[in-house]
Amino acid sequence: MRVRITFKVNNRGGLVPFHHQYLISEVFRDILQRESMEELKNYPFFSFSGIKGQTRLSKAGLHYNSRRVTIVVSSPSADFIEQLVEAVFKNNEIQLGALNLTPEMAEEELSVTLNRETKFICISPIVTNDDFQDPNHKGFIEPSDNDFSDQLYDSTISRMTEFGIDTDAISEVHKFQLVPDEDYLNKLRASNKKFSRIYPVYHQGEQMEARGYTFPFTLFAAPEIQDFIFTCGLGTCCSMGFGMLDLVNSDPTERTVPYKSADSLIST
Repeated sequence: MRVRITFKVNNRGGLVPFHHQYLISEVFRDILQRESMEELKNYPFFSFSGIKGQTRLSKAGLHYNSRRVTIVVSSPSADFIEQLVEAVFKNNEIQLGALNLTPEMAEEELSVTLNRETKFICISPIVTNDDFQDPNHKGFIEPSDNDFSDQLYDSTISRMTEFGIDTDAISEVHKFQLVPDEDYLNKLRASNKKFSRIYPVYHQGEQMEARGYTFPFTLFAAPEIQDFIFTCGLGTCCSMGFGMLDLVNSDPTERTVPYKSADSLIST
């Protein structure tokens, strides 16, 4: 289940760091610790996007100039999404950096049918390695290298198994390959722009760093794997706000229905 939460911006022009997934992660973690059922306080099977809205860049970060912004949250557990969304709406104000927000509306994205070949874009960075004890965990891997796909495959199968999915029962489960959009990557390289950066993450209450990648790609994998990735994120650190994807050339706002009314969410 994927839900889009729209927030009213109370201080237009409010500043948020360029790499702000950790801010959202800490807000969600605090909200869940306070408001959710015990078994969902540290639930690992979800992901979320960055803050989506009109921005102005400065040396200090992103200034959000739109009246409203959106964060997309997604999880295979409808119970978890309900707990998180309702917990968010219990807050009259949410502070992300210097940006002050009030939750206003929630919409559910309708499900999509995914086949063995899907073109994705990243709406939060993909992290391939969360072994923070590994001195090479922040090392760069060329996205076209087999090692890039292999690490993502291993983390996906591990998470699916932990979730309770019998991956051995999936037809051609081992056929998994990520193919980056090389034209896109070459254009970035030619203009000295980056598709890979070091991002701050919180791990066991401590701020760490991880390498993340953002670029469009085609994923060849079994439909069951595609569904899990689209719902639960790709790679590692997904519950910290990494690995969230969307479909190429698709406007998600055209496939939404009301999740719950704001009044009912606020009154819960």
